[in-house]
Amino acid sequence: MIDVTSVDGPQGRAAAATDDPAAPGSAAYPPGGAAYPPGGAAHPPGGADHSAGGWPAGAGPVYPAPEPDRLTRFVLRLQERTPRWVVPLAALGCVGAGIGYTLLFDPTRSAPDAAPTCLLKLTTGLDCPGCGGTRALWYVLHADLPAAARHHVLLVFALPFLAYLFVAWAGRQAFGWRLPELRIGNKLIGAVLAVWFAFSVVRNLPWAPFTAFYV
Repeated sequence: MIDVTSVDGPQGRAAAATDDPAAPGSAAYPPGGAAYPPGGAAHPPGGADHSAGGWPAGAGPVYPAPEPDRLTRFVLRLQERTPRWVVPLAALGCVGAGIGYTLLFDPTRSAPDAAPTCLLKLTTGLDCPGCGGTRALWYVLHADLPAAARHHVLLVFALPFLAYLFVAWAGRQAFGWRLPELRIGNKLIGAVLAVWFAFSVVRNLPWAPFTAFYV
C-alpha cells in the first residue's frame, strides 16, 4: 500500500479543517465545543440567546423584594392604623392656627417707622405678590370686605374657592362626602398665574389709579 502525502503539508490540512463548516473549531462551532443552532445563525431570531445560561426573550431574573427598614415599617404601620379623619383635622388645625395668629397679632396696626416684614419690600420698596394678604385676611375676618379688597383684591376673590376646595377635600377624606369638584386644569392655573403677575406689576405703578393698590 502506498502512503499518499498531501502536498499542502500540515499547514494546508489545518486550513482545510478550518474551512470545513462541520469541523470542530470552525466558524460554526464556538470555542468550547458548543454548537450554534442549525441554519448558521449565531443567535436565534429576536436577539435573545437561548444557549445554556441565557434568558428567553422578554424574561429576566426575578429578584426578591427588599425588606423595608425599621423607619419604613413604622411609617406604614402608622398609616394603616391612623383614622381617615386625622389628616383633615391636622390641616384644619393649621388653618385655625393661621387665623388665630392673624387675630392675635393685628397686622393693620404697626408703628409708622416699623420695618416691613416682606424681604422684597424691605430691600426694593416694591410690593411682592403677597403683600397685604395678612391684612386682607384680618379685614375679611372682621367683615370689612372693601378694606380687605383694598389690601389684596385677588385674595378676597380667591377665598371662597379655596374654602370650598378645602371643605370638599376634608369632607371626602373624613366622612366620604361626594361634593361637586371644581375642575382645575392647566389653562386655569396658567390664567390665575398670569392675572396674579399682572396684579403684582400694576400695584407698583406710581400713577393713579394704580397707586390705590399699593400697600
